[in-house]
Amino acid sequence: MEQLEGEARERLIRWLRRRMDEYGITLQAVAESISADRQPERPVLYRDAMGNTWDGYGDMPDWLRRAVAAGQQIDFYRCAEH
Repeated sequence: MEQLEGEARERLIRWLRRRMDEYGITLQAVAESISADRQPERPVLYRDAMGNTWDGYGDMPDWLRRAVAAGQQIDFYRCAEH
């Protein structure tokens, strides 16, 4: 894709700012999203039959927390390839 220059770039910036205002999107949210897109995806370590997944980083997701609280072993959900 070619780099936008001049008036085309300015029109795009104005359009983006209007959409951000319209949907309540902050510059911080945009920056965080761009940063997250640049980070490599981590492999899925846990999966349930409903297709919920967790990479093992951060807080345990609700679906897995509920299963463990109900007495299920966390290793039951561990993906075989990891």
